[in-house]
Amino acid sequence: MWKKRILWSIPALIVLVQFIPVDRSVPVVKETDTFYVSENVPEDVVQIMDNACMDCHSYNTTYPWYSYIAPVSWWLEDHIEEGREHLNFSVWAGYNAKRRDHKLEEMDEEVKEGEMPLDSYTWAHSEARLSQEQRDRLASYFSSLRKQSGPENQIEEAEQEEKDDDEDDHGDHQH
Repeated sequence: MWKKRILWSIPALIVLVQFIPVDRSVPVVKETDTFYVSENVPEDVVQIMDNACMDCHSYNTTYPWYSYIAPVSWWLEDHIEEGREHLNFSVWAGYNAKRRDHKLEEMDEEVKEGEMPLDSYTWAHSEARLSQEQRDRLASYFSSLRKQSGPENQIEEAEQEEKDDDEDDHGDHQH
């Protein structure tokens, strides 16, 4: 008798969890803050990144049909939120120069080493499987951005160190 109840409870539970919503809302973002606009990204790089990066690392997520079915929807939303926490191309201009440089370094490394996009993403999104040529193009582009921003990053770091020194000096005078 209890086995029948359990067997009937499982489908009922699956139906009930479908009513637990996943928050897919996104904040309003200025286009000028995006990676594409702020870095004037070439069209070929945009195409590769649209296919392989933007669903998890921007607010421009395209949700597939299965993302509306719990518990898959919960897992995907957690995965996307985590991806955005690590790197969000929609707010790129909000990163300081040091952080942008560090992100570019990580992007270059992860793409070269085949760590990104994740296998779990490419299984369901064949267009995100990057050829070696595409990996090389992305890595080359990310590396070129790092070279372009090198001096700016060093200036910002020096200015931050100067601010930190000034704060330390002011703190010492108060004692």
